[in-house]
Amino acid sequence: MTVLLSRFLGLCLTLTLLLGYASDSLAVPVQDVRIGVLAYRDSDATQDTWESTIDHLNQALPEYHFILKQGDHQSLQHAIENGDVDFILTNPGHYVTLETLLGASRIATLEQGGRPSAENSLGTTVIARADRSDLNTLFDLKKQKLAATSPEGFTSYQVLWRELEALGMKPDTDVELLFTGLPMDKVWQAVESGKADVGAIRGCLLETLPNWQERFRVVSPLPTTALGCAVSSRLYPNWPLASLRYTNPKLARAVAVALLQMPTDEQGLSWAVPADYQSVHDMFKELKIGPYQYLREPTLQHLAERYWPILAFALLVLLGWLVYTVRVEYLIQKRTLLLQNALTEGEAMRERMQASQEKADHMSRLSILGELSANLAHELNQPLAGIINYGQSLLRRQANGRLDPDALNQAASEIVTQAETAAGILGRVRSFARKRPPVREHRPIISLIQDSLDLFSNMLSTPPSIVLDAQLPPETCIQADPLQIQQVLLNLLKNGLDAMQDLPADQRVLQVKVTLHDNLVSIAVRDWGHGLQSDTIQHVFDAFYTTKENGLGLGLAICVGIAEAHGGQLTATKPEQGPGMIFTLLLPAHD
Repeated sequence: MTVLLSRFLGLCLTLTLLLGYASDSLAVPVQDVRIGVLAYRDSDATQDTWESTIDHLNQALPEYHFILKQGDHQSLQHAIENGDVDFILTNPGHYVTLETLLGASRIATLEQGGRPSAENSLGTTVIARADRSDLNTLFDLKKQKLAATSPEGFTSYQVLWRELEALGMKPDTDVELLFTGLPMDKVWQAVESGKADVGAIRGCLLETLPNWQERFRVVSPLPTTALGCAVSSRLYPNWPLASLRYTNPKLARAVAVALLQMPTDEQGLSWAVPADYQSVHDMFKELKIGPYQYLREPTLQHLAERYWPILAFALLVLLGWLVYTVRVEYLIQKRTLLLQNALTEGEAMRERMQASQEKADHMSRLSILGELSANLAHELNQPLAGIINYGQSLLRRQANGRLDPDALNQAASEIVTQAETAAGILGRVRSFARKRPPVREHRPIISLIQDSLDLFSNMLSTPPSIVLDAQLPPETCIQADPLQIQQVLLNLLKNGLDAMQDLPADQRVLQVKVTLHDNLVSIAVRDWGHGLQSDTIQHVFDAFYTTKENGLGLGLAICVGIAEAHGGQLTATKPEQGPGMIFTLLLPAHD
């Protein structure tokens, strides 16, 4: 019995080891995800603030390991540029700058319990020591020493800067600035120690300090605020969590969903959908800082201080110009001759390019005729067969002695009608196929479109149903080369017909809608075929790009050149409803 029990325990131990080994071999390695966070407090306080968010992400997405990486404005920007972080968690001002410079994109906005909304959560509180009864309004900050973290500090400098500007004060001239750097604790410490008269800190931070009412007082508090704490400025959106240009989109979506599902933590923090940061853009534009730095109008003194090496170099160039004048005059004469030769060569090249373009257009038209030649031959067979039948009928009647004047007249009339039909088809085809230099003619657009539709239908044995919807005055004209416009329309019609080859013959419909808007004639050709993918539409007008098995990819590229040569354009879009594509030719209208 003892031996059996020992064997059973040994077997269990072996199975346990094997299952543990198999589990380890099938484990998927966890991927580190680094979140860069702006450390506006000391390292421990920053870690405590975001610990619940990191823990929630690690639990919601166990295949990833989320790590918090603290830093200031400059270090975080370098980390993004070097690809050392996957997400960024920072204040609204820093985010707007990163959004413009490095392509950051917010996926969620911090929400704090008791605050009105994520879009009105941040403000600046101006503090002074409790014994400074002379500091009551922002006007009293004149000639006082103001402590702030840095020029990039959002609530610790930039927000207050805007409030002072609204009062007609300049922080760099009316106030003595003392930048303490991060963390923000250094600001209130400078005020308490007497190194600064006032300090700008993040709203609601003051209330977290022990015995703050005995140590500090708020300068110019707003009469009412929904934040539940004293602030001295208008309110702005809360901190965003943003993905970066190189962040995996799938990971970004997963993080966004996980944050929106995060319950409110012990500090009252949760996450909401991305807020609107337009108010931050407005502030930056008003102050002409961050992405709107270019709006500043530099003074002569500023330009001299910034560009003095260039000005010194310009002075040296000006002095050297006195000696250089004679040589420049000689070079002008020499280069004038070279320019004349270049212009002559350029004119010759332009003529060769024009000849090449005419040849390409001609080859494109011949290509269309070549692809439709079988249908064209079938179409011509009908009048030719009629002529043969009536001719043979006359011969039989004459052989039988039954050729009377009425039968002769009828047969001759039908032969003439069928011959004129064939001649008309061949005439239009020959006119379309002939090679000639481009011209500009004043032509009614409706008649030109109708001629193109007739030519297209005559070259097909079983033409599709073509619906012409003309919503413009019939006398509307264009100044164009009729042959080239006809070439574009035939290309669009043929492409539409090719796209519907898989449909039954009675379902092949082409719609040609003609409208007039803002002195532009719009000719939209729509088919109900298989359509094109979005990535294909981006390249459909590129030369040598084709979706057809035997296509050359030149037809639409040539059509674009024709449209632009007429001062118009050619576009491709998907219809709002139903399958197919819409190709639109825009041309300037003329009286």
